[in-house]
Amino acid sequence: MKSLGFPAGSSIVAYTARERPDLWEDARSLFGDVWPEYNLHANDSAAYFGTLFPLHAHLQILFFDQATDDVVARGRTIPFHRDGTLEDLPTGIDAVGLRAVGDSRSPNALSALAAEVATHRQGEGLSPLLLQAMSRVARQAGFEAIVAPVRPSWKDRYPLTPVNRYAHWKRVDTLPFDPWLRVHARLGATILRPEPKSMRIDGPVDDWERWTGMTFPEDGDYGFPFGLSPLRVNDDVGFYWEPNVWMLHEVS
Repeated sequence: MKSLGFPAGSSIVAYTARERPDLWEDARSLFGDVWPEYNLHANDSAAYFGTLFPLHAHLQILFFDQATDDVVARGRTIPFHRDGTLEDLPTGIDAVGLRAVGDSRSPNALSALAAEVATHRQGEGLSPLLLQAMSRVARQAGFEAIVAPVRPSWKDRYPLTPVNRYAHWKRVDTLPFDPWLRVHARLGATILRPEPKSMRIDGPVDDWERWTGMTFPEDGDYGFPFGLSPLRVNDDVGFYWEPNVWMLHEVS
């Protein structure tokens, strides 16, 4: 993959997983700590994340630092079919992933799934470059657009505010209030639709207590660390829907 505008003198280079399958294997265990623990236990995510390599290796991105000899960022995407209308847009990250693995039609669009930067390299401006790399592989694959079910990074500060409202909060400069939505917007992305039920994570209360470090002593709705919406506890089971915000990047 050609230069993505890394700073002059940078030792970081970009590859696809097809170009460097060895680095893809190395990266499998590197990014778990960039997510809240509960986020690693979604009901359906293994069904589609597990198909990315080798089937779609040419659409997976790795940033490798030659100076430190390690992978410092990873971008994961999945191709799927959509007719371009808002009505045909899947209802979140689970829906797009499950459509991608279960649809017999040829894919004509690319969905971002995750843009991950190693915790010790965050703040270096690598996230926007990952998004640009996703757009580049989409263009090279012949797709005219990339959509992203964006996980708003400050939504956990406002878990009771519906994502339908939160997604449209703006700063005085009219850019999105949320920092991660703002990164996408600065690259030209537009909001298609907030998605209240994007990723489903249900599990025994014992598991939720271990994931969150909290105790849930009775049935009810609870806020919890890093949760974007409340957890509903009922009959010793915790039910959670993670919201996202669909954003569109034109790549043609």
